[in-house]
Amino acid sequence: MTHRQILEALSGLLLVLFVAMISGTIVSVALPQIIGSLNGNQSQYTWVVTASLLASTASTPIWGKLADLFDKKLLLQISIVIFMVSSLACGFAQNTGQLIAFRAIQGLGMGALQILTQVVIAAMISPKERGRYNGYLGAVMAVATVAGPLLGGLIADTSWLGWRWCFFIAVPFTIAAFALLAKTLHVQSVRRADVSIDYWGAGLIAAGVSVLLIWVTFVDNSFAWLSWQTLAMVGGGVLLLALATFVETKVREPVVPLHVIKRRDPALAILASLAVGMAMFGGAVFLGQYFQIGRGYGPTAAGLLTIPMMAGVLFSSTISGRMVSKSGKTKPYILAGLVVLLAGFAGLATIDHETSLVLVSIYMLLVGVGVGMSMQNLVLVIQNTVPLREIGAASGAITFFRSLGGTVGVSVLGAVLANRVATNIAEGLAKAGVPMTGDGAAAGGSLNIASMPEPLRAIVRAAYGDATGHIFMVSVGIALVGLIAAFFLKPAKLRDSLDLPTPPVKDEAPAPA
Repeated sequence: MTHRQILEALSGLLLVLFVAMISGTIVSVALPQIIGSLNGNQSQYTWVVTASLLASTASTPIWGKLADLFDKKLLLQISIVIFMVSSLACGFAQNTGQLIAFRAIQGLGMGALQILTQVVIAAMISPKERGRYNGYLGAVMAVATVAGPLLGGLIADTSWLGWRWCFFIAVPFTIAAFALLAKTLHVQSVRRADVSIDYWGAGLIAAGVSVLLIWVTFVDNSFAWLSWQTLAMVGGGVLLLALATFVETKVREPVVPLHVIKRRDPALAILASLAVGMAMFGGAVFLGQYFQIGRGYGPTAAGLLTIPMMAGVLFSSTISGRMVSKSGKTKPYILAGLVVLLAGFAGLATIDHETSLVLVSIYMLLVGVGVGMSMQNLVLVIQNTVPLREIGAASGAITFFRSLGGTVGVSVLGAVLANRVATNIAEGLAKAGVPMTGDGAAAGGSLNIASMPEPLRAIVRAAYGDATGHIFMVSVGIALVGLIAAFFLKPAKLRDSLDLPTPPVKDEAPAPA
Protein backbone atom coordinates (compact mmCIF):
# COMPACT_ATOMS: atom_id res chain seq x y z
CA MET A 1 0.00 0.00 0.00
CA THR A 2 1.19 3.53 -0.76
CA HIS A 3 1.47 6.17 1.97
CA ARG A 4 -1.81 7.73 0.80
CA GLN A 5 -3.61 4.37 0.81
CA ILE A 6 -2.29 3.64 4.29
CA LEU A 7 -3.51 7.02 5.57
CA GLU A 8 -6.97 6.45 4.03
CA ALA A 9 -7.32 3.04 5.69
CA LEU A 10 -5.72 4.31 8.90
CA SER A 11 -8.32 7.07 9.17
CA GLY A 12 -11.09 4.44 9.34
CA LEU A 13 -9.13 2.36 11.87
CA LEU A 14 -8.40 5.34 14.09
CA LEU A 15 -12.03 6.48 13.91
CA VAL A 16 -13.35 3.13 15.09
CA LEU A 17 -10.62 2.87 17.76
CA PHE A 18 -11.54 6.34 19.03
CA VAL A 19 -15.24 5.41 19.27
CA ALA A 20 -14.41 2.17 21.11
CA MET A 21 -12.15 3.92 23.61
CA ILE A 22 -14.42 6.89 24.21
CA SER A 23 -17.40 4.60 24.86
CA GLY A 24 -15.80 3.68 28.18
CA THR A 25 -14.95 7.22 29.32
CA ILE A 26 -18.03 9.00 27.95
CA VAL A 27 -20.29 7.03 30.31
CA SER A 28 -18.27 7.64 33.49
CA VAL A 29 -19.56 11.16 34.16
CA ALA A 30 -23.08 10.58 32.81
CA LEU A 31 -23.56 7.35 34.80
CA PRO A 32 -25.09 8.94 37.95
CA GLN A 33 -27.78 10.52 35.78
CA ILE A 34 -28.28 7.30 33.80
CA ILE A 35 -28.74 5.10 36.87
CA GLY A 36 -30.88 7.77 38.55
CA SER A 37 -33.29 8.02 35.62
CA LEU A 38 -33.58 4.21 35.46
CA ASN A 39 -34.18 4.08 39.25
CA GLY A 40 -31.09 1.93 39.76
CA ASN A 41 -29.02 1.44 42.91
CA GLN A 42 -25.31 1.59 43.78
CA SER A 43 -24.66 -2.10 43.02
CA GLN A 44 -26.20 -1.72 39.56
CA TYR A 45 -24.12 1.45 39.02
CA THR A 46 -21.01 -0.66 39.60
CA TRP A 47 -22.12 -3.51 37.33
CA VAL A 48 -22.80 -1.21 34.37
CA VAL A 49 -19.04 -0.58 34.37
CA THR A 50 -17.92 -4.04 35.49
CA ALA A 51 -19.94 -5.93 32.84
CA SER A 52 -18.26 -4.18 29.90
CA LEU A 53 -14.78 -4.35 31.46
CA LEU A 54 -15.07 -8.06 32.23
CA ALA A 55 -16.40 -8.98 28.77
CA SER A 56 -13.70 -6.89 27.08
CA THR A 57 -10.91 -8.37 29.24
CA ALA A 58 -11.94 -11.99 28.72
CA SER A 59 -12.58 -11.72 24.96
CA THR A 60 -9.59 -9.61 23.87
CA PRO A 61 -7.04 -12.48 23.65
CA ILE A 62 -9.57 -14.67 21.81
CA TRP A 63 -10.20 -11.97 19.18
CA GLY A 64 -6.42 -11.70 18.73
CA LYS A 65 -6.14 -15.44 18.07
CA LEU A 66 -9.15 -15.43 15.71
CA ALA A 67 -7.29 -12.83 13.63
CA ASP A 68 -4.66 -15.50 12.94
CA LEU A 69 -7.33 -17.92 11.69
CA PHE A 70 -9.80 -15.83 9.69
CA ASP A 71 -9.94 -12.82 7.40
CA LYS A 72 -8.85 -9.79 9.47
CA LYS A 73 -10.97 -7.29 7.55
CA LEU A 74 -14.10 -9.46 7.93
CA LEU A 75 -13.48 -9.89 11.67
CA LEU A 76 -13.05 -6.14 12.06
CA GLN A 77 -16.32 -5.50 10.22
CA ILE A 78 -18.14 -8.08 12.40
CA SER A 79 -16.80 -6.43 15.57
CA ILE A 80 -17.93 -2.99 14.31
CA VAL A 81 -21.46 -4.35 13.79
CA ILE A 82 -21.49 -5.97 17.28
CA PHE A 83 -20.35 -2.71 18.85
CA MET A 84 -22.82 -0.57 16.86
CA VAL A 85 -25.88 -2.76 17.56
CA SER A 86 -25.04 -3.10 21.28
CA SER A 87 -24.51 0.68 21.59
CA LEU A 88 -27.93 1.23 20.02
CA ALA A 89 -29.45 -1.31 22.42
CA CYS A 90 -27.82 0.42 25.43
CA GLY A 91 -29.40 3.69 24.36
CA PHE A 92 -32.87 2.08 24.26
CA ALA A 93 -32.49 0.24 27.62
CA GLN A 94 -35.59 0.61 29.81
CA ASN A 95 -34.09 -0.62 33.09
CA THR A 96 -30.69 -1.25 34.63
CA GLY A 97 -30.86 -5.01 34.05
CA GLN A 98 -31.16 -4.48 30.30
CA LEU A 99 -28.42 -1.85 30.36
CA ILE A 100 -25.99 -4.20 32.16
CA ALA A 101 -26.69 -7.01 29.67
CA PHE A 102 -26.23 -4.74 26.64
CA ARG A 103 -23.05 -3.26 28.16
CA ALA A 104 -21.60 -6.78 28.42
CA ILE A 105 -22.21 -7.28 24.68
CA GLN A 106 -20.75 -3.83 24.02
CA GLY A 107 -17.67 -4.95 25.99
CA LEU A 108 -17.19 -7.81 23.52
CA GLY A 109 -17.17 -5.26 20.68
CA MET A 110 -14.86 -2.90 22.56
CA GLY A 111 -12.33 -5.66 23.22
CA ALA A 112 -12.47 -6.76 19.59
CA LEU A 113 -11.99 -3.28 18.14
CA GLN A 114 -9.08 -2.41 20.43
CA ILE A 115 -7.08 -5.54 19.58
CA LEU A 116 -8.10 -5.95 15.91
CA THR A 117 -7.15 -2.38 14.94
CA GLN A 118 -3.65 -3.06 16.26
CA VAL A 119 -3.49 -6.43 14.48
CA VAL A 120 -4.62 -4.89 11.16
CA ILE A 121 -2.11 -2.05 11.46
CA ALA A 122 0.65 -4.62 12.10
CA ALA A 123 -0.45 -6.59 9.02
CA MET A 124 -0.71 -3.44 6.88
CA ILE A 125 2.50 -1.59 7.81
CA SER A 126 6.01 -3.04 8.11
CA PRO A 127 7.78 -2.78 11.50
CA LYS A 128 10.31 -0.37 10.04
CA GLU A 129 7.58 2.03 8.88
CA ARG A 130 5.22 1.49 11.81
CA GLY A 131 6.94 3.99 14.07
CA ARG A 132 5.91 6.98 11.96
CA TYR A 133 2.23 6.04 12.37
CA ASN A 134 2.32 5.24 16.11
CA GLY A 135 1.98 8.93 16.94
CA TYR A 136 -1.53 8.90 15.48
CA LEU A 137 -2.47 6.04 17.82
CA GLY A 138 -1.11 7.91 20.83
CA ALA A 139 -3.01 11.06 19.85
CA VAL A 140 -6.30 9.16 19.49
CA MET A 141 -5.87 7.52 22.91
CA ALA A 142 -5.02 10.86 24.53
CA VAL A 143 -8.01 12.67 23.01
CA ALA A 144 -10.39 9.81 23.94
CA THR A 145 -9.12 9.83 27.53
CA VAL A 146 -9.55 13.57 28.03
CA ALA A 147 -12.57 14.27 25.79
CA GLY A 148 -14.74 11.34 26.93
CA PRO A 149 -15.84 12.68 30.34
CA LEU A 150 -16.32 16.20 28.96
CA LEU A 151 -18.40 15.00 26.00
CA GLY A 152 -20.46 12.68 28.21
CA GLY A 153 -21.20 15.48 30.67
CA LEU A 154 -22.14 17.89 27.88
CA ILE A 155 -24.51 15.37 26.25
CA ALA A 156 -26.17 14.47 29.56
CA ASP A 157 -26.64 18.19 30.37
CA THR A 158 -28.15 19.08 26.97
CA SER A 159 -31.92 18.88 27.34
CA TRP A 160 -32.68 18.03 23.70
CA LEU A 161 -30.14 15.19 23.74
CA GLY A 162 -30.10 13.47 27.15
CA TRP A 163 -27.99 10.58 28.47
CA ARG A 164 -29.20 8.08 25.84
CA TRP A 165 -27.13 9.94 23.24
CA CYS A 166 -23.98 8.91 25.15
CA PHE A 167 -24.65 5.54 23.47
CA PHE A 168 -26.39 6.68 20.27
CA ILE A 169 -23.46 8.97 19.34
CA ALA A 170 -21.34 5.91 18.52
CA VAL A 171 -23.70 4.75 15.76
CA PRO A 172 -23.03 7.36 13.01
CA PHE A 173 -19.27 7.16 13.61
CA THR A 174 -19.22 3.35 13.39
CA ILE A 175 -21.32 3.45 10.19
CA ALA A 176 -18.86 5.95 8.68
CA ALA A 177 -15.87 3.84 9.76
CA PHE A 178 -17.46 0.67 8.34
CA ALA A 179 -18.04 2.32 4.95
CA LEU A 180 -14.55 3.85 4.91
CA LEU A 181 -12.82 0.58 5.75
CA ALA A 182 -14.92 -1.38 3.24
CA LYS A 183 -13.58 0.90 0.51
CA THR A 184 -10.00 1.59 1.61
CA LEU A 185 -8.76 -1.37 3.68
CA HIS A 186 -6.88 -3.97 1.66
CA VAL A 187 -4.97 -6.29 3.95
CA GLN A 188 -3.62 -9.72 3.13
CA SER A 189 -4.79 -12.42 5.54
CA VAL A 190 -2.42 -15.35 5.99
CA ARG A 191 -3.97 -18.14 8.01
CA ARG A 192 -1.61 -19.70 10.52
CA ALA A 193 -1.96 -23.47 10.59
CA ASP A 194 -0.65 -23.87 14.14
CA VAL A 195 -3.05 -21.47 15.94
CA SER A 196 -4.68 -22.79 19.10
CA ILE A 197 -7.45 -20.75 20.76
CA ASP A 198 -7.78 -21.14 24.52
CA TYR A 199 -11.57 -20.85 24.84
CA TRP A 200 -11.65 -22.91 28.04
CA GLY A 201 -9.01 -20.82 29.79
CA ALA A 202 -10.66 -17.49 28.97
CA GLY A 203 -14.12 -18.83 29.84
CA LEU A 204 -13.07 -20.32 33.18
CA ILE A 205 -11.18 -17.17 34.21
CA ALA A 206 -14.15 -14.95 33.33
CA ALA A 207 -16.59 -17.28 35.10
CA GLY A 208 -14.45 -17.56 38.25
CA VAL A 209 -13.91 -13.81 38.52
CA SER A 210 -17.61 -13.13 37.81
CA VAL A 211 -18.77 -15.43 40.62
CA LEU A 212 -16.41 -13.76 43.11
CA LEU A 213 -17.48 -10.27 41.99
CA ILE A 214 -21.17 -11.18 42.36
CA TRP A 215 -20.36 -12.41 45.88
CA VAL A 216 -18.58 -9.11 46.68
CA THR A 217 -21.63 -7.19 45.45
CA PHE A 218 -24.17 -8.99 47.64
CA VAL A 219 -22.25 -10.08 50.76
CA ASP A 220 -23.18 -8.28 54.00
CA ASN A 221 -26.29 -7.01 52.23
CA SER A 222 -28.36 -9.87 50.84
CA PHE A 223 -26.62 -12.49 53.02
CA ALA A 224 -24.02 -12.67 55.81
CA TRP A 225 -20.27 -13.13 55.50
CA LEU A 226 -20.57 -16.53 57.20
CA SER A 227 -23.39 -18.21 55.30
CA TRP A 228 -23.98 -21.04 52.86
CA GLN A 229 -24.21 -18.49 50.01
CA THR A 230 -20.72 -17.22 50.84
CA LEU A 231 -19.36 -20.76 51.02
CA ALA A 232 -20.96 -21.72 47.69
CA MET A 233 -19.93 -18.58 45.78
CA VAL A 234 -16.39 -18.23 47.15
CA GLY A 235 -15.78 -21.97 46.90
CA GLY A 236 -17.20 -22.07 43.37
CA GLY A 237 -15.14 -19.05 42.24
CA VAL A 238 -11.91 -20.45 43.66
CA LEU A 239 -12.62 -23.87 42.09
CA LEU A 240 -13.23 -22.29 38.66
CA LEU A 241 -9.97 -20.30 38.89
CA ALA A 242 -8.09 -23.44 40.00
CA LEU A 243 -9.48 -25.28 36.96
CA ALA A 244 -8.43 -22.31 34.78
CA THR A 245 -4.88 -22.56 36.17
CA PHE A 246 -4.82 -26.30 35.38
CA VAL A 247 -6.07 -25.66 31.84
CA GLU A 248 -3.41 -22.98 31.31
CA THR A 249 -0.68 -25.53 32.10
CA LYS A 250 -2.01 -27.95 29.47
CA VAL A 251 -3.00 -25.88 26.41
CA ARG A 252 -0.46 -24.99 23.75
CA GLU A 253 -1.23 -21.23 23.56
CA PRO A 254 -2.75 -20.18 26.90
CA VAL A 255 -4.52 -16.86 27.51
CA VAL A 256 -2.27 -16.41 30.56
CA PRO A 257 1.22 -17.80 29.80
CA LEU A 258 2.22 -19.29 33.18
CA HIS A 259 5.81 -19.94 32.02
CA VAL A 260 6.23 -16.16 31.64
CA ILE A 261 4.42 -14.86 34.72
CA LYS A 262 6.03 -17.30 37.14
CA ARG A 263 9.42 -15.59 36.65
CA ARG A 264 10.33 -13.04 39.31
CA ASP A 265 10.37 -9.72 37.46
CA PRO A 266 7.37 -10.40 35.17
CA ALA A 267 5.38 -11.64 38.19
CA LEU A 268 6.24 -8.54 40.24
CA ALA A 269 5.50 -6.21 37.30
CA ILE A 270 2.13 -7.90 36.76
CA LEU A 271 1.29 -7.65 40.49
CA ALA A 272 2.17 -3.93 40.49
CA SER A 273 0.20 -3.39 37.27
CA LEU A 274 -2.78 -5.26 38.76
CA ALA A 275 -2.71 -2.86 41.73
CA VAL A 276 -2.42 0.20 39.46
CA GLY A 277 -5.35 -1.03 37.35
CA MET A 278 -7.53 -1.65 40.43
CA ALA A 279 -6.74 1.77 41.89
CA MET A 280 -6.96 3.72 38.61
CA PHE A 281 -10.21 2.32 37.22
CA GLY A 282 -11.90 2.31 40.61
CA GLY A 283 -10.92 5.88 41.37
CA ALA A 284 -11.91 7.26 37.97
CA VAL A 285 -15.37 5.65 38.02
CA PHE A 286 -16.40 6.93 41.45
CA LEU A 287 -14.99 10.46 41.28
CA GLY A 288 -17.61 11.46 38.70
CA GLN A 289 -20.27 10.15 41.08
CA TYR A 290 -18.70 12.07 43.98
CA PHE A 291 -18.88 15.40 42.14
CA GLN A 292 -22.49 14.91 41.04
CA ILE A 293 -24.18 13.15 43.94
CA GLY A 294 -21.85 14.11 46.79
CA ARG A 295 -21.27 17.73 45.73
CA GLY A 296 -24.33 18.52 43.60
CA TYR A 297 -22.58 19.50 40.34
CA GLY A 298 -24.03 18.77 36.90
CA PRO A 299 -22.48 16.23 34.47
CA THR A 300 -20.60 18.89 32.44
CA ALA A 301 -19.06 20.47 35.54
CA ALA A 302 -18.16 17.00 36.86
CA GLY A 303 -16.37 16.24 33.57
CA LEU A 304 -14.39 19.48 33.84
CA LEU A 305 -13.49 18.72 37.46
CA THR A 306 -11.87 15.39 36.45
CA ILE A 307 -9.43 17.13 34.07
CA PRO A 308 -6.55 17.34 36.62
CA MET A 309 -6.33 13.53 36.82
CA MET A 310 -6.47 13.04 33.04
CA ALA A 311 -3.90 15.81 32.48
CA GLY A 312 -1.61 14.24 35.08
CA VAL A 313 -1.72 10.91 33.24
CA LEU A 314 -0.96 12.44 29.83
CA PHE A 315 1.88 14.76 30.82
CA SER A 316 3.62 12.40 33.26
CA SER A 317 3.52 9.44 30.86
CA THR A 318 5.01 11.57 28.07
CA ILE A 319 7.74 13.16 30.20
CA SER A 320 8.68 9.98 32.10
CA GLY A 321 8.74 8.04 28.81
CA ARG A 322 11.35 10.39 27.38
CA MET A 323 13.40 10.28 30.59
CA VAL A 324 13.31 6.47 30.62
CA SER A 325 14.46 6.35 26.97
CA LYS A 326 17.32 8.72 27.82
CA SER A 327 18.52 6.93 30.96
CA GLY A 328 17.54 3.35 30.12
CA LYS A 329 16.28 2.85 33.69
CA THR A 330 12.68 2.14 34.64
CA LYS A 331 12.63 1.21 38.33
CA PRO A 332 13.29 4.73 39.76
CA TYR A 333 10.38 6.18 37.74
CA ILE A 334 8.04 3.31 38.64
CA LEU A 335 8.83 3.68 42.35
CA ALA A 336 8.46 7.47 42.21
CA GLY A 337 5.15 7.10 40.36
CA LEU A 338 3.73 4.63 42.87
CA VAL A 339 4.81 6.84 45.80
CA VAL A 340 3.01 9.80 44.17
CA LEU A 341 -0.02 7.57 43.49
CA LEU A 342 -0.05 6.51 47.13
CA ALA A 343 0.12 10.15 48.25
CA GLY A 344 -2.76 11.07 45.94
CA PHE A 345 -4.99 8.29 47.25
CA ALA A 346 -4.05 9.15 50.85
CA GLY A 347 -5.23 12.70 50.14
CA LEU A 348 -8.48 11.52 48.51
CA ALA A 349 -9.10 9.27 51.53
CA THR A 350 -9.58 12.44 53.62
CA ILE A 351 -12.27 14.07 51.44
CA ASP A 352 -15.91 14.50 52.41
CA HIS A 353 -18.88 16.47 51.06
CA GLU A 354 -17.35 19.80 52.15
CA THR A 355 -13.66 19.41 51.16
CA SER A 356 -12.16 22.28 49.16
CA LEU A 357 -12.22 21.53 45.43
CA VAL A 358 -8.68 22.91 45.17
CA LEU A 359 -7.45 20.16 47.51
CA VAL A 360 -9.48 17.52 45.65
CA SER A 361 -7.93 18.70 42.33
CA ILE A 362 -4.40 18.47 43.79
CA TYR A 363 -5.03 14.94 45.04
CA MET A 364 -6.47 13.94 41.65
CA LEU A 365 -3.45 15.42 39.87
CA LEU A 366 -1.15 13.32 42.07
CA VAL A 367 -3.12 10.19 41.22
CA GLY A 368 -2.88 10.98 37.50
CA VAL A 369 0.87 11.66 37.68
CA GLY A 370 1.40 8.40 39.58
CA VAL A 371 -0.55 6.33 37.06
CA GLY A 372 1.22 7.97 34.10
CA MET A 373 4.69 7.34 35.52
CA SER A 374 4.09 3.71 36.46
CA MET A 375 1.65 2.09 34.02
CA GLN A 376 3.56 2.03 30.72
CA ASN A 377 6.94 1.63 32.42
CA LEU A 378 5.71 -1.59 34.02
CA VAL A 379 5.00 -2.87 30.50
CA LEU A 380 8.60 -1.98 29.56
CA VAL A 381 9.91 -3.95 32.54
CA ILE A 382 8.21 -7.14 31.45
CA GLN A 383 9.12 -6.64 27.76
CA ASN A 384 12.76 -6.10 28.74
CA THR A 385 12.98 -9.39 30.65
CA VAL A 386 11.60 -11.79 28.03
CA PRO A 387 12.98 -12.88 24.64
CA LEU A 388 11.51 -11.47 21.43
CA ARG A 389 9.45 -14.61 20.74
CA GLU A 390 7.59 -14.11 24.07
CA ILE A 391 6.98 -10.34 23.92
CA GLY A 392 3.45 -10.75 22.53
CA ALA A 393 2.47 -13.22 25.25
CA ALA A 394 4.09 -11.16 28.01
CA SER A 395 2.55 -7.87 26.84
CA GLY A 396 -0.83 -9.55 26.51
CA ALA A 397 -0.53 -10.97 30.03
CA ILE A 398 0.21 -7.64 31.69
CA THR A 399 -2.60 -5.92 29.73
CA PHE A 400 -4.97 -8.75 30.66
CA PHE A 401 -4.18 -8.49 34.38
CA ARG A 402 -4.33 -4.68 34.40
CA SER A 403 -7.81 -4.79 32.86
CA LEU A 404 -8.78 -7.59 35.25
CA GLY A 405 -7.50 -5.47 38.13
CA GLY A 406 -9.66 -2.60 36.93
CA THR A 407 -12.71 -4.87 36.81
CA VAL A 408 -12.08 -6.18 40.33
CA GLY A 409 -11.28 -2.68 41.61
CA VAL A 410 -14.55 -1.20 40.34
CA SER A 411 -16.57 -4.06 41.81
CA VAL A 412 -14.86 -4.13 45.22
CA LEU A 413 -14.83 -0.35 45.69
CA GLY A 414 -18.45 -0.17 44.52
CA ALA A 415 -19.49 -2.76 47.13
CA VAL A 416 -17.59 -0.88 49.86
CA LEU A 417 -19.21 2.40 48.78
CA ALA A 418 -22.73 0.90 48.74
CA ASN A 419 -22.38 -0.49 52.27
CA ARG A 420 -20.86 2.73 53.60
CA VAL A 421 -23.55 4.90 51.97
CA ALA A 422 -26.32 2.78 53.50
CA THR A 423 -24.71 3.17 56.95
CA ASN A 424 -24.23 6.94 56.52
CA ILE A 425 -27.85 7.43 55.37
CA ALA A 426 -29.17 5.44 58.33
CA GLU A 427 -27.07 7.55 60.72
CA GLY A 428 -28.13 10.80 59.00
CA LEU A 429 -31.81 9.88 59.20
CA ALA A 430 -31.45 8.91 62.86
CA LYS A 431 -29.85 12.29 63.68
CA ALA A 432 -32.68 14.06 61.84
CA GLY A 433 -35.23 12.02 63.78
CA VAL A 434 -36.59 10.33 60.63
CA PRO A 435 -37.35 6.57 60.87
CA MET A 436 -35.65 4.36 58.22
CA THR A 437 -38.87 3.52 56.37
CA GLY A 438 -40.59 4.64 53.19
CA ASP A 439 -38.51 7.28 51.41
CA GLY A 440 -35.60 6.72 53.76
CA ALA A 441 -35.34 3.04 52.96
CA ALA A 442 -35.56 3.74 49.23
CA ALA A 443 -32.84 6.36 49.50
CA GLY A 444 -30.44 3.75 50.81
CA GLY A 445 -30.38 2.11 47.38
CA SER A 446 -31.75 4.57 44.82
CA LEU A 447 -29.61 7.07 42.90
CA ASN A 448 -32.63 9.06 41.73
CA ILE A 449 -31.68 12.10 43.84
CA ALA A 450 -33.90 14.52 41.91
CA SER A 451 -37.10 12.76 43.04
CA MET A 452 -36.28 13.05 46.75
CA PRO A 453 -37.57 15.80 49.06
CA GLU A 454 -34.95 18.43 49.93
CA PRO A 455 -34.14 17.35 53.55
CA LEU A 456 -33.66 13.73 52.44
CA ARG A 457 -31.65 14.83 49.39
CA ALA A 458 -29.18 16.71 51.63
CA ILE A 459 -28.71 13.61 53.82
CA VAL A 460 -28.07 11.38 50.78
CA ARG A 461 -25.61 13.87 49.23
CA ALA A 462 -23.65 14.07 52.48
CA ALA A 463 -23.68 10.27 52.75
CA TYR A 464 -22.15 9.84 49.27
CA GLY A 465 -19.65 12.67 49.73
CA ASP A 466 -18.36 11.23 53.02
CA ALA A 467 -18.38 7.59 51.85
CA THR A 468 -16.20 8.36 48.80
CA GLY A 469 -13.22 9.14 51.03
CA HIS A 470 -13.74 5.75 52.68
CA ILE A 471 -13.27 3.83 49.41
CA PHE A 472 -9.99 5.62 48.74
CA MET A 473 -8.69 4.19 52.01
CA VAL A 474 -9.03 0.82 50.27
CA SER A 475 -7.20 2.26 47.24
CA VAL A 476 -4.31 3.27 49.52
CA GLY A 477 -3.91 -0.36 50.57
CA ILE A 478 -4.06 -1.55 46.96
CA ALA A 479 -1.45 1.01 45.84
CA LEU A 480 0.79 -0.01 48.75
CA VAL A 481 0.79 -3.61 47.47
CA GLY A 482 1.90 -2.30 44.06
CA LEU A 483 4.67 -0.21 45.64
CA ILE A 484 6.01 -3.21 47.60
CA ALA A 485 5.98 -5.36 44.44
CA ALA A 486 7.85 -2.66 42.47
CA PHE A 487 10.41 -2.27 45.27
CA PHE A 488 11.56 -5.88 44.76
CA LEU A 489 12.04 -5.50 40.99
CA LYS A 490 15.64 -6.03 39.93
CA PRO A 491 17.32 -2.77 38.81
CA ALA A 492 18.08 -3.21 35.11
CA LYS A 493 18.80 -1.08 32.07
CA LEU A 494 16.61 -1.37 29.01
CA ARG A 495 18.35 -3.39 26.34
CA ASP A 496 19.33 -1.83 23.00
CA SER A 497 18.82 -5.05 21.03
CA LEU A 498 15.47 -6.36 19.85
CA ASP A 499 16.10 -9.75 21.47
CA LEU A 500 17.84 -11.01 24.57
CA PRO A 501 21.49 -11.87 23.91
CA THR A 502 22.10 -15.55 23.22
CA PRO A 503 24.20 -17.11 26.00
CA PRO A 504 27.67 -18.14 24.77
CA VAL A 505 28.17 -21.82 24.03
CA LYS A 506 30.89 -23.32 26.24
CA ASP A 507 33.72 -25.02 24.36
CA GLU A 508 33.81 -28.75 24.94
CA ALA A 509 36.90 -30.11 26.60
CA PRO A 510 39.28 -31.79 24.12
CA ALA A 511 39.13 -35.55 24.06
CA PRO A 512 42.10 -37.30 25.73
CA ALA A 513 44.78 -38.46 23.36
